[in-house]
Amino acid sequence: MAAPEDDMFSLCVDPTKVSSCVEVRFIDKIKVMYCSDECRQAAADQYHRALCLGSSQEDPNHPISKLKDAWKSMHYPPETSSIMLMARMVATVKQAQDKGHWQKLFSQFCSRAANEEEEIAHKLLGEKFQGQLTLLRTLFTTALYDDHLNRWFTPEGFRSLFSLVGTNGQGIGTSSLSQWVHACDALALTSQQREQLDSFIDQLYKDVEKETGDFLNCEGSGLFLLQSACNHSCIPNAAASFPSNNFLLHLSALSDISPGEEIGISYLDCCQRDRSRHSRHKILRDNYLFICSCPKCVSQMDELDLTSDEEEEEEEEEEGEAEGDDMEDEMTDV
Repeated sequence: MAAPEDDMFSLCVDPTKVSSCVEVRFIDKIKVMYCSDECRQAAADQYHRALCLGSSQEDPNHPISKLKDAWKSMHYPPETSSIMLMARMVATVKQAQDKGHWQKLFSQFCSRAANEEEEIAHKLLGEKFQGQLTLLRTLFTTALYDDHLNRWFTPEGFRSLFSLVGTNGQGIGTSSLSQWVHACDALALTSQQREQLDSFIDQLYKDVEKETGDFLNCEGSGLFLLQSACNHSCIPNAAASFPSNNFLLHLSALSDISPGEEIGISYLDCCQRDRSRHSRHKILRDNYLFICSCPKCVSQMDELDLTSDEEEEEEEEEEGEAEGDDMEDEMTDV
């Protein structure tokens, strides 16, 4: 693990030159590997020593193991490593000589758990998640408590820290399936072959999603200072991606960007951006604590306050009523 400041926390793996952690051979049954001894040492110097299980790797009662096991049953919000990203933040401060530097760096991220102006609370604060959040805080405190960060371990501080990761964490997708699908886009196919391939891929994703849920194409999450400074837009002029199939995030322009023009990325995926304004706002309110006022949302202000699902239900009801009217007409004709 390497952690240049612009990337904060990063996975660094070069399959041609690998060095294993000398203390921890496996984490969650996945071997921890680094691109070099220097990279491994940098991780150990920055945070790994505070999190290393050493000979307790197979001990299910180790505080960190218990924290990981509890998280596996929750996985909320939909970034699989959120709780360990928080753990790494604590570990970094614990190991740092200049603790103030890292605390100041982390404070650059929005840490509010609610937007009081808009009367919006992050969805993790709902009744459904409160019991789990309390358990996580207890386990988190037992495993990682540090006097320098005592406010992060209070109920309110832990909620804020969790919300910080939930609202600013960038899902890192390096799925080989995703890479394969992108490669398929470049194939020279006939219209019929393209239709068959697209149909196969659509079904494949549906089948995989039954097992993965929100974790499809997401291997974890990270905090990236520059990327987190980009605001959301439902019609973005830039996009974040991981084309190198590793931790390195790329921001690429989707259209010409003039000097001084704000760079906007989408916090929603392509399918979510195609949903109704009300649906988009609901997702952004629940996950990111703001109400979008991008040009697309402003242009759709006159739309009814219905989610896309509600719209579909209404359309189905209207279609059902229309079919009923047609049947009545047919009966009348008879």
